Amino acid sequence: MTQFNTMNKPSPRHSTTRNAGLGSSRTPSRASVARTSRNMGSEPTLLSRRQLLYGAIGVGAVAAVGVGVATYSAQSSSKETVPYLKVPESAVTTLSEFEALETYEDKVHVIAELELPYGSLVWMNDDAVAACLLPTESAAPLSQVALLHLGSASSTTVLEQAVGSDDHFDIYDVRATSEGIIWTEANVLEGAWRIYAAPTSGDAAAAPTLLEEGDSTYETPTIAAVGNRVFWQVLPKDPNPEKLTSRLMAATIGKNDTSCVYESARRMGTPIYAGQDDVTITPRLDYSTVYYQLTNINAATGSVNEQVTLPSAMTPLEAGYGETGLMFSFPDIYDYGDGISNLGTYVPMNKPSGSYDDAKWFSFPRTPTAPPCWCKNTLVTKSTRSVCGISLEDRTYYAIDVDDGADSYGEYLATTGRHDTFVTYTNIDHTPVEGSATHVCRVKVYTTDA
Repeated sequence: MTQFNTMNKPSPRHSTTRNAGLGSSRTPSRASVARTSRNMGSEPTLLSRRQLLYGAIGVGAVAAVGVGVATYSAQSSSKETVPYLKVPESAVTTLSEFEALETYEDKVHVIAELELPYGSLVWMNDDAVAACLLPTESAAPLSQVALLHLGSASSTTVLEQAVGSDDHFDIYDVRATSEGIIWTEANVLEGAWRIYAAPTSGDAAAAPTLLEEGDSTYETPTIAAVGNRVFWQVLPKDPNPEKLTSRLMAATIGKNDTSCVYESARRMGTPIYAGQDDVTITPRLDYSTVYYQLTNINAATGSVNEQVTLPSAMTPLEAGYGETGLMFSFPDIYDYGDGISNLGTYVPMNKPSGSYDDAKWFSFPRTPTAPPCWCKNTLVTKSTRSVCGISLEDRTYYAIDVDDGADSYGEYLATTGRHDTFVTYTNIDHTPVEGSATHVCRVKVYTTDA
C-alpha cells in the first residue's frame, strides 16, 4: 500500500531537541502559528498511514437516510460571551518533571504477536477484536477487511471486496467491535462514498446495511464503533460554504435506524474518537471567531456527557476521553493560551471534580501523531517513533523499543479508549546483513502491570 504524507503544508518553524528516545520535542517559542490547511479549510488533507481517510478524498454530499429526534447543535448567538478553557502555566506538569525509566520490560509486556501483509492498517477499541485493513497484490480489490482476534492472535478476512466493487468502489476505512463492523467504500474517480455496517459472528460478517452515501459536497466521513453502535462524521468539503453544517451520525449494528446525533456550524475540528462507552468530537461554535468545543457523547443514548470550549482559533489535531476526562492535542505552538499554548498532548492529572479550569494537567510535549489511550491506569501515547507508557500517579514514563527496519513513523498506536490491553503495529521492510529479509506488518498486543 502506498505511503502518503501526514500533512499537506509545512509545519511552523521550531527548534528541535531530543529526550529519552521519544523523538522530537518543540521548544515553547510562542511563535504565532500558521495553521494547517486541514484546519483552515483551504485544501483536502492527504491520505496517510496515521489518519487514513480524514479529509482524504473530499467526497460526499448526503443522501438523506433519516434524522434523529435528539439532535444537539453547537450553534450559538454571536453576541454571547464565550466561556473557554483557561489553564495557567502553573497548572501544567510536563514530561520533564517525570522520571524516565531505564527499562520498560517490568512495566509492560507482549501477550500476543501477529504478522499481517506489509502496509496493513489496524484499529482497536474493543477488548476482544481489532479491525484490519489489508492491502492486496492487485488493484481490484485494492484492500480487504480482516478481524484480529486478540485472545488467539489470529486474523480472519471477513470482507474480500467492496459491496460496490462492480461500481468501482473500494474499501478505504474500517472499525470493529465484538458486535460487528463499520466500513467506508469510495469511488475516487466519481467522488462518491458509502457507509456500511454489518454484524459479525466468529469468522463471518452478516449481510451489510447501507447507512448513508454521498458525493463531493462533503468529505469522506471518518468512522468509529463502540459496542453495538457505529458512528460517522460528515464534514463539508473545503472551501466550505457557511450555510453547510457538519453532522455526527449514528446507527445500531444490524439495524437501519440511522440518526443525526450532533450538528456543528461549518467543519468539526477532529476525527471521531471512540471510547469505552462514548465518542468524542470537536464541533465548531457558530461565531465569526473560531471556537472548537471538546464534546464527549454517550454512545448508547447520544446525550452529551461533558463539553469544554478551547480558546479562540486553537484547533486540536485529536480529542478524546479517558480515565481522567477530556484530552486533546495540538500540532502547533500558539502565542497565547498560557498553559496549553505549546504543541503536544494534554491530559488531566486527575478527574476534575468541577470545572476543567480548576484541573491540574499533564503535557506530553511531543508532536502528536496518534490519539492517546489508557491501559488500566497507564496513559499510552505515541511519540515520533515510539509508543510510551506514562504513570501520572508515580510520575514515571518509558518508551517501548521499535523493531529494526520499521517505517518512518516507527511503532504506531492502534488503540483508543480504555482497556486492559493495547495494540500497536509496525510495518517493517528490513534486510539484515545476515539473514532473511522481513517485509511484514507486525502487530503486538501489550498489557501493563498497572
